[in-house]
Amino acid sequence: MVTSIKGLIALHEGRVPHAYQDSLGYWTIGVGHLIDKLKGGKLPERIIDDLLAYDISEVEAGLHEALPWTLPMSYTDPVRYAVLVDMAFNLGVPGLLKFKNTLEYVRTGQWVNAGAGMLASLWASQVGSRARRLANMMRDGKWPD
Repeated sequence: MVTSIKGLIALHEGRVPHAYQDSLGYWTIGVGHLIDKLKGGKLPERIIDDLLAYDISEVEAGLHEALPWTLPMSYTDPVRYAVLVDMAFNLGVPGLLKFKNTLEYVRTGQWVNAGAGMLASLWASQVGSRARRLANMMRDGKWPD
């Protein structure tokens, strides 16, 4: 039984948790939310921010489960912790876990070695300036300028 505008629109549009093309071929998401740039669609900044916050919380939960020693680091060393979250966001937690030596350097506070390990990876050659910025943050423990 439909008892609201929201329910009525969802009934007609459907609820789709991924991007899809509507009946006219325009990219849409959710409950009929047009995101196709060609038709003037977009995600509002508030939604982008909420989606990013959700994604970060998911990455952090996965990071804490896989590497429990990172949880206290989120309070004691937020810059270096942010590097790990950024890498896990980019690579996925399983991808980050492949950095076995680098993660051991981080766990034991060997910051120069951790940064060097990051830069010696295939990932660094793929993401370029992102890897250099993150390696500097890992080495120095400071947010970038």
